[in-house]
Amino acid sequence: MYSADGNDMLMNETASRMEAVRARDAAADGVFFYAVLTTGVFCYPSCAARPARAENLRFFDTRQAAAAAGYRPCRRCRPDLAPRAQRRAEAVAAACRAIETGHFDLAQAGAQAGLAPASFTRLFRNVTGVSPAAYEAARRQHAAQTSLRAGANTITDTIYQAGFSSSGRFYEAADTMLGMTPGKFRAGGAGETIDHATGACFLGTVLVAASGRGICAILLGDDTGALLADLRARFPRAALREAAPEFAARVADVVRLIEAPKAGHSLPLDIRGTAFQRRVWQALRDIPAGQTASYQAVAAAVGAPGAARAVGSACAANPLAVAVPCHRVRTAAGAISGYRWGPARKAALLAREQ
Repeated sequence: MYSADGNDMLMNETASRMEAVRARDAAADGVFFYAVLTTGVFCYPSCAARPARAENLRFFDTRQAAAAAGYRPCRRCRPDLAPRAQRRAEAVAAACRAIETGHFDLAQAGAQAGLAPASFTRLFRNVTGVSPAAYEAARRQHAAQTSLRAGANTITDTIYQAGFSSSGRFYEAADTMLGMTPGKFRAGGAGETIDHATGACFLGTVLVAASGRGICAILLGDDTGALLADLRARFPRAALREAAPEFAARVADVVRLIEAPKAGHSLPLDIRGTAFQRRVWQALRDIPAGQTASYQAVAAAVGAPGAARAVGSACAANPLAVAVPCHRVRTAAGAISGYRWGPARKAALLAREQ
């Protein structure tokens, strides 16, 4: 037990512990415990109970020491168990394991954590950045992609081993999950043909590429050779070919979008990316022309408030300049930075939209 005895170090430690209790500092949970003389209980520093008077507090390094001194554990913060943050992190980890093995039940997971299903969903999202349903969908996606790449199973076997309840549900999700038909994905995209052509806009040269599903790349730069190299790196197993003359109309549509972004567009897009990237890119498309959002705001919009850095990575991976307007994202301080095609182009695009 600690008390002020004239020793400066001990007094400072007591004062810092007193402050942690007043602030209900969860970071101090497990570092020390405090007991209340008038109630006979001991607690974690983060306990939500009404603060006791300073003269009634006693501090202990361990729960065993508090119990040995005659104090009983608080029923509210449960200092006889692991800290709440640890317990809830373990509950989320257990839920992730259950999802991985196909035995997840939201109500059961919430009950084990002492939370209602909606509250557990919020906790899961805060810890992982996605909802349990999105995590489960990502698991199925990964399982399907891994199985198809391996080529050891038939597509039918892959459907059920990945956790889809029917082939219909698998094929409904295949377009966004794989970016192409399951058969083509299994072949690594081999045999796919992508047409491309270039045009001129106020930002320099624009390369437009399209698959059979829609425009799959809008790349900006000054050198056509470098833009083609970028396209090849993005689609290494596809056959690239110069587009037929009629494709010039599609390039003109893209140039009009770049020149007048407020007019909007109806371009058919072939958007390919991870589940997280697609969520980020959709959030970018929801930002109106003439407005901007911070990386933190976009992270919050996709349900991952702590993932601002990952949002920046998704913006950098965006293959569809302007159509997916990653130029509308700024730093929290409002600065222009991090644009895949250069900050000068980003500034010019934002100025054009005003």
